[in-house]
Amino acid sequence: MHELAERIQQKDLRALARGITWMENDHPDKLQLLSDLYATRKNAHYIGITGSPGAGKSSLVNRMIAYLRKQDLTVAVIAVDPTSPFSGGALLGDRVRMNEHFTDPGVYIRSMATRGSLGGLSRATKDSLRVCDAFGFDVILVETVGVGQSELDIMKIVDTTAVVLTPNSGDVLQIFKAGIMEIADLFVVNKADLPGVRKLKTQLEEFLLISHSNDWYPPIVETVSTENKGMEQFWQHLKEHEHFLHDTAQGDKRRKQQFVYEVYDVIREELWQSVKHFIESDSDKIKSITHAEEDPYSTAKHLLTQWKLKGGHDR
Repeated sequence: MHELAERIQQKDLRALARGITWMENDHPDKLQLLSDLYATRKNAHYIGITGSPGAGKSSLVNRMIAYLRKQDLTVAVIAVDPTSPFSGGALLGDRVRMNEHFTDPGVYIRSMATRGSLGGLSRATKDSLRVCDAFGFDVILVETVGVGQSELDIMKIVDTTAVVLTPNSGDVLQIFKAGIMEIADLFVVNKADLPGVRKLKTQLEEFLLISHSNDWYPPIVETVSTENKGMEQFWQHLKEHEHFLHDTAQGDKRRKQQFVYEVYDVIREELWQSVKHFIESDSDKIKSITHAEEDPYSTAKHLLTQWKLKGGHDR
């Protein structure tokens, strides 16, 4: 077993931080470390918190951390921020909102960038969950950048997905067009002290009646995160869904699907990195792209053919 893996399992915080940095920087030993950690995973409850910008996700997560700590549960938070198109970094706004927990040894908070991932989560984010699991956290919260038609990766890596909505936030039909009905295990109506809660809940219930097809019926919970209201009910519903997954064939099916997703995701990432390295390590190949006279499709096909002829060299 890798020395860093042993230190992570011994709850060494420095090792945890280094392990996640390895994921972000694509360290050469990354896959070996993940393999070692996976064999001794602790099976934390992975919870995804997603929703449109301005729904109060960060405040909700902040309150949930406090509630879970009162239950004597340890918590890791992976807060996913949009990637800057200029610096490639994340704004780290969520860490600012959760600063009251920084000195708590039972809480670990890490902001990560999407890094342009079309699914809303970078490969490094998904791998970091495994590192936090092996460390031994009871609950891992993943707050995503928001829900769009391509930002549905969260459902592929967490056990329970909570979609956060707010009253009078716009046409609810646009929300359902984004595919939320397919990923939500429960709905959180946050800012429930505002007018329009009843209308929003009615719309949600009507859509669920029309489109719901699984054995699990997503509950709707009201919260006011600024006033610390609704946290107990929120947690109860999360635990009910966790028990449902453990006790039913649907949970087993989801775990198998997620395993397949992860295998394909790792293969896709490794192939992409290999091709990228093959091109960028040769100035002539870079010139063939920047000064290409052909269309981009022919250029890409030509470079892929060259890569295959070289045997798809490792990085």
